[in-house]
Amino acid sequence: MANVVVSEWIDAPAEERLREAHHVVSDPRLYADRPRLMEALARADAWIVRNQTLVDHEAILAAPALKVVGRVGVGLDTIDVGALRARDVVVTWAPGTNAVSVAEYVLGAMLLHARRYAEATESVRAGGWERQAFMGHELHGRTLGIVGLGDIGGRLARRARTFGMRVLAFDPALHDAVAAVQEHDVTLVDLATLLSESDVVSLHAPLLGATRGMIDAAALARMKPTSVLINTARGGLIDERALADALHAGAIGGAVLDVRASEPPGADDALARCPNVTLTPHIAGVTVDSNARASHHVVDEVLRVLRGERARTPVPG
Repeated sequence: MANVVVSEWIDAPAEERLREAHHVVSDPRLYADRPRLMEALARADAWIVRNQTLVDHEAILAAPALKVVGRVGVGLDTIDVGALRARDVVVTWAPGTNAVSVAEYVLGAMLLHARRYAEATESVRAGGWERQAFMGHELHGRTLGIVGLGDIGGRLARRARTFGMRVLAFDPALHDAVAAVQEHDVTLVDLATLLSESDVVSLHAPLLGATRGMIDAAALARMKPTSVLINTARGGLIDERALADALHAGAIGGAVLDVRASEPPGADDALARCPNVTLTPHIAGVTVDSNARASHHVVDEVLRVLRGERARTPVPG
């Protein structure tokens, strides 16, 4: 029987499957208690994490028996994959399991701004009934710009086309012959063109050295004064100070931010005081459905590796 550490929350039935086969130390807040986490890792054969657990050099050294790390999700910026590979630790993840949830969140965010649900609700609660003041506009005929046309971006493109939107995408790794471009009628453009022509810009790029801060003051200045910026990828893609300045100046029409450079952002968060901004706590990919899919997938992978089998979805590279 192996020892499995679960340092964040996962689907309860998936965790129960782990307990049927192995000894499990599980606490959804364990990631925040480093001394207790290090103690648990000292005996760990497997470690299951989400996006708040820091899998760094210190933690990896604390786990001499570690064989596999399972990421419930797809972001890897909190995981030192290189250090794990140097130790021959398998790193597996759950690609695609939350893609529908994120794509639907972005559609909801676009509708929220286009039809002004929140402002209209507050007005009615205050006793108003101002139909003309909250007319909004249709998504049909508008342009959506997708930065990063991977699994989530492709699913979003397909749904946006169903709404009658024109779809642009910026992704240096793709070319015009890929399925996401051809089948979803997406036009690949450079980033400057996407920013200047889009009514909605949705970010779906990984956080890398080349993408950190890619939406800076210059990028925001290229956007239409009526456009909306949506980020469900990683907070570090945006220069948050520049975005706060743009929102206060009315340089763009609004923003929907599900992810932040620091999570949680803290009491002095400048964006919380901005007009026309919607803030959610990293929930775009988290639904009952996606959590079950991702949790069971990662549990399957961990059980497979602990049986001495190959992982089916190892992190590439």
